[in-house]
Amino acid sequence: MSVDATPTTSSGAGGGAPRKRIVVTGANAGLGYFVSEQLAAMGIRVVLACRDLGRAERAADSIRTRVPNADLEIVVADLADLSSLEEASAAIVAGGPVDGLVANAGVVGSRKRQKTRDGFELQFGTNHLGHFALISHLLPALTESEAGRIVHLGSISHRWARLDLDDPMLVSGYHSYRAYSRSKLAVMSFGFELDRRLRASGSRVRSIVAHPGFALENLTEKRPGIVRRRWLPAPAVGFLRTFSQGKDQGARPLSYAATAPEVQSGEYWGPDGWFQLTGAPALVKAKKHARATKTAARLWNLSSRLTRVQPVIESSPARR
Repeated sequence: MSVDATPTTSSGAGGGAPRKRIVVTGANAGLGYFVSEQLAAMGIRVVLACRDLGRAERAADSIRTRVPNADLEIVVADLADLSSLEEASAAIVAGGPVDGLVANAGVVGSRKRQKTRDGFELQFGTNHLGHFALISHLLPALTESEAGRIVHLGSISHRWARLDLDDPMLVSGYHSYRAYSRSKLAVMSFGFELDRRLRASGSRVRSIVAHPGFALENLTEKRPGIVRRRWLPAPAVGFLRTFSQGKDQGARPLSYAATAPEVQSGEYWGPDGWFQLTGAPALVKAKKHARATKTAARLWNLSSRLTRVQPVIESSPARR
């Protein structure tokens, strides 16, 4: 099943229904930037949740050059700092209803083993634990929404990874790619487990996993000050296009998962092309180990212990 790459949604312009308000982490660059631009073009109020205020402001300016009526907010949020996330969540909730969260921000590769401010291995701590904490803080507001939605950023790298919950920080034997792929598998495992628990509670909140395929900066549409493309000869660019795409196209499955009415909780969305590397947004399959319930339950408990928070799941107001 594949769909048109440009999702549609209702806009609050012209006195219609109130605009949806969606938070995007890591919105100042890469996939997060293009998700934010695409959502703004649909008439959605976008909260740019970024680590650096200056970069967030440049991203907002860039979006407004293409979407003049863009409704944007900026909140400083560092996924590698749990105290920052608590403050950011309070600011987000104070700013109005929360209809969605695109949990996009993350670290891709770190040659040397580094730590977050809280002492976690950088990639696992940022990509998974940071979003686990942020979602825990925002879930009550999402539950109050008419149709709250959480999109977790997965990766095709989960196919070759397995979680080691006895050594989640790779203290013994660090390798950058192993750390990255395990962190993304953790993100997906949590996303599917959150869906199971939301369904069991009768909540309307949807937990969806989506991935961008193989998205490269060098194939991305130009955005001065945002996209940093390195020069490559034309033949090399042509070759890359046979199995990869730009960040702008990679963002489409995330935007679609965040807005399309037919997207259901627990689904996995990505490109519809060969090996899910490129193409239009489509419902795709995750590997079975990404949906392993026993491992997911262990991961949930571990994450709660490490972050000292956990998602409190209640039924949505209309179902109480």
